[in-house]
Amino acid sequence: MNMDTASRYRLLLEINNAIVKHTDRKSLFQALATEIRKIFHYDRFSINIYDPETKSLSYFSTAEGVTHQGLEAENRPLSQGAVAQEVIRSHRPLIIPDLNERSYWPSVRSMLQAGLTASMAFPLIIRGRALGSIHFSFIKKPDDFQDLGAFLSEFADVVAVAVENMLAHTRLQERNKSLARQKHYLLEESEDSYSQSSFFYASPKMAEVMRQAELMASSDASVLITGETGTGKEFVARHLHRRSPRRDALLVKVNCPALSAGLFESELFGHAKGAFTGAERKRVGRFEMAQGGSLLLDEIGELPLHLQAKLLHVLQDKRFERVGDSRTIQVDFRVIAATNRDLAEAAAQNQFRSDLFYRLNTVSLRLPPLRERREDIPLLIQRLNELQASRTYRQPPSYSPEAMDKLTQYTWPGNVRELKNLVKRLLILRPGQTITDSEIQSFLQPGQPKAVGSPMTLAEVERQHIKRVLTQTHGVLSGEQGAAALLGVPRSTLQYRLKKHGISLSEFRGNSAPSD
Repeated sequence: MNMDTASRYRLLLEINNAIVKHTDRKSLFQALATEIRKIFHYDRFSINIYDPETKSLSYFSTAEGVTHQGLEAENRPLSQGAVAQEVIRSHRPLIIPDLNERSYWPSVRSMLQAGLTASMAFPLIIRGRALGSIHFSFIKKPDDFQDLGAFLSEFADVVAVAVENMLAHTRLQERNKSLARQKHYLLEESEDSYSQSSFFYASPKMAEVMRQAELMASSDASVLITGETGTGKEFVARHLHRRSPRRDALLVKVNCPALSAGLFESELFGHAKGAFTGAERKRVGRFEMAQGGSLLLDEIGELPLHLQAKLLHVLQDKRFERVGDSRTIQVDFRVIAATNRDLAEAAAQNQFRSDLFYRLNTVSLRLPPLRERREDIPLLIQRLNELQASRTYRQPPSYSPEAMDKLTQYTWPGNVRELKNLVKRLLILRPGQTITDSEIQSFLQPGQPKAVGSPMTLAEVERQHIKRVLTQTHGVLSGEQGAAALLGVPRSTLQYRLKKHGISLSEFRGNSAPSD
């Protein structure tokens, strides 16, 4: 392959012009393979990309030509590719006219077994950094082997620029996809209940809780938020995130009761394309979405013990692998957990892992139930009434002093969530009217003789409250007026609680009721 300098540069320019228009890995690699075949014959051509963080190699695209078992894995440690390791570490080409000379390398033995006898590899150097390596192998060594090596050394510089541009383009595409996912996620999660302007309190107890939350926000320590259903645990978690140095990244919520063993890894870790039947594209898991931000483990007390062990492992190492992918992903997020259970008691009874409890409980916040801060109730009713009226363009109802007194004395088993749903219902059913205490009684506890009942366990209160809402919705769970929406919980969480309390939907559904 003897040619003068001008001819060599002209050829390199032609190759560069032929490949510059390609915008994806596969087409760029195939264009390179085609252009090279115009110049000389090869039996195997491949490009490796090097990841310095994990010290691993991956193919830029599927290798062209002869295959051999030694190097067909998509991702592999650098140490398994002796030739690539040599050129990447030395930043120098490696020309091997006789592969038998390097047969002590397992990867070379595999090449020999595939019928290859000679090979040459070149580092892809960008700004003094080894991006990867480019390889050509032959069943029969070309006559102009050394001259070919000199030309390909220059050719590798052209390929390095093209590959770097392609990788930058790929990173930009992934970033755009990530931003699209984040936008979708934020739109799903941006409910009006998480707006700072829609959280009201006047009681000393809540003022102290929010004072503590402000102190915790600037820390990166794990926070455990406890409190009954409907007390505002998720709002406080979002408030902690918004006031933290991580505010510019996402707070990603994980609904622990909805995580079955089969969904756990795919949902949290994500999966590679083709990892299992139906995995038609790569999926980014919740852990990776929370990179640089916060991870909210909602209702962590409902996570089964065997899944708690997997969760603990990731929280300790901040490393994981996508399902179907051997590449380790390192993440950085703050953990915020929320529960309505006494985790210390659950740990003492071996119902919750004590090591996970201690990791989550670096600092803790207890949100008081509404019955412990009754002075907040009139303010909440007034502000929620005004807020919902402005959003639905309805005339807000007014409340008689007797009605307000009855609402203040009610135990509110569903706490602020139940109060908010009551305000919404009254706004829909009694717009612009005056609500009396007799009307309040029927809305609070249909069929009950008084608003404040006899003491019940929390489980009994929750069960009765769910049954009241199911009666109102005729057993319908989904939709804007379904039980899940009225209770302010995801449908999957409500289904879990129906099973927990042994509640059957059949008793609430008439023959004409729609199925859910």
